[in-house]
Order: sequence, then structure tokens, then C-alpha cells
Amino acid sequence: MKLLKKAYWAVILAFLYMPIFVMIAFSFNQSKSRTVWTGFTLKWYVELFKNEAIIKAFITTLFVAVIAATVATVLGTIAAVGIDAMKAWEKSLVINISYMPVVNPDIITGISLLLLFNVFRGWFDFDFGMGTLLISHITFNVPYVILSVMPKLKQMDYRVYEAALDLGCNPSQAFFKVVVPEIMPGIISGFLMALTFSIDDFIISYFNSGHAQTLPVAIYAMARRRVSPEMYALSTIMFLVILTILFAVNIKSIKDEKKVTR
Repeated sequence: MKLLKKAYWAVILAFLYMPIFVMIAFSFNQSKSRTVWTGFTLKWYVELFKNEAIIKAFITTLFVAVIAATVATVLGTIAAVGIDAMKAWEKSLVINISYMPVVNPDIITGISLLLLFNVFRGWFDFDFGMGTLLISHITFNVPYVILSVMPKLKQMDYRVYEAALDLGCNPSQAFFKVVVPEIMPGIISGFLMALTFSIDDFIISYFNSGHAQTLPVAIYAMARRRVSPEMYALSTIMFLVILTILFAVNIKSIKDEKKVTR
């Protein structure tokens, strides 16, 4: 039975990660062929860093992702604290409303934001670009942060917060010294989710980016002509960076749990 379970997990992991491993392997392929291995090379990585369009789109993507994830984390954390303080029926109602953008298809969110921006364009003179892109990413990221922080608020012992108030802290000091450290794992998880979804987003960015082209939109535009090995090299770098971040966060969480148990 144990052998069967291991075989089952091996098949699942192979199904999930085999396409990524094939892409990584072909990013080192000497030929442009997508089916035949002709030899090892690093030239596609060199060519990648010479491609100004990809580098510009990559910088734009990172800038938007970091700013949007940071703002969404702050707004989502504040919203989660406010929701947690509501009455039971109010909390349930607001959580369900907050969850709707998560279950909505991205194309609905993208078109809705596009229409909203077009309405505002009738009142104010502005073009689609970095501003609309940032607002769009912040909008769809906030619910993910709320859903990450809320479970940590439920687990928190509010008697510690009340004790901090009794010991002389004002509400603001008690919040930052007691509540924030308690819910920090949820805040970090929400930030990483927002960062990942922002980097990965295509549909909402496609409708609202204007002249500020993100990496997924740039890759889509290039892939309509052909998929070059430079795309494989870029995707490999992004995968390894995100994998490293996730490993680092998980290792830190494990170390923190060990310190608590001691």
C-alpha cells in the first residue's frame, strides 16, 4: 500500500512538473528546435539579456508586482482587521462579497475594470498605462490578502491584546506590538500570493495595461509570431527565482515553529 501511494504521488508530481523540466532543458538547447536536442549552450540566456523589449517588460512587471502587492497587503490587512471586528452576520456577508472576485473569471474582472476606466475617462483626461495597470492589480490582489489574514486573526488570542492595553499600550501600540506579529505569517502569505498573481497575470493586464506592457502581455505578443528559446530561458529564471523565495519562506517558517516549540 505504501509503495502504491508513493507511485501515485510520483505520477502526480511528474504530471505537474514534467512540462517545466522539459522547458528548462530546452532553454539550454543549442538549436531553436522545440523537439530535437542538439547540444548544450547558454547563448539563449545571453540573448535574453540583450533583448530590450523583454527586459523593459520584465522591469515593468516587477515594478507593478512589488508596488501592487505591497499596497494590496496593507489594504487587505486593514480590511481583514476591520471585518474581524464586525458582528457575525456582517462578517459573513462581507467575507462572501470579498470572495466573489476570487471565484470570478479573470476576464470578467478585466472587462469590468476596462469599462470603469472608460467611464472615468469621460470625466478626467487620462490614458491607459501604468496607473490603470497598478489600480487593476491592487484591485484583484486585495481579496487574496484578506483571505490569507483572516484565519490568523481567528487563531489569535485577544486576551493578549487586552493585556497589552492594561499594561499601558494605546490601541495603536498594542496593534503593532501584539496583533501584527501574531498575524504576520498570514500577511507574508498574502503578500507572496499577491506578488505571484501579479507577476503571472495576463488577462486583466491585457485589457488595462495600455502602453505599459507587462511580461505576460509581451510574451503573448511575441508568441503570436513564434516562441523563441529566449522565452524558455526567461521562464526558467522566473521559475527558479519564485521557487527559491518559496523555499526560503518555508525554511524560515519551520525554524520559527521549532523556536516556539522549544
